Amino acid sequence: MTNVDLLTDAHLTDARAAANGRSAEVVVHDGPLRQSVIALVAGVELGEHNSPPAASIQVLRGRVRVTALDEGDTELGAGELRVLTHERHGVTALEDSAFLLTTVTSVPNP
Repeated sequence: MTNVDLLTDAHLTDARAAANGRSAEVVVHDGPLRQSVIALVAGVELGEHNSPPAASIQVLRGRVRVTALDEGDTELGAGELRVLTHERHGVTALEDSAFLLTTVTSVPNP
């Protein structure tokens, strides 16, 4: 069992001490399912990147901005969950933040 609150605290502490302002850990790896806790200090950005076949972001602490070409910018705060688009997107920490990123890395063909 994983205590997400303790992981969040630890990764926020590590991100604040890191030169790049980030800390992350994969906490679930089950077949194509991945869940990662990612912490970013205010102003740090995960640059634009492609989305896997399925993904969501749930903010655990702080506030982030998700940018996506077709859907525009969305701000999310602690407790908010959003499906990530199937297009390129980025994430910027508006304040020291941590989020749970859930991804499915492959989808079987019917």
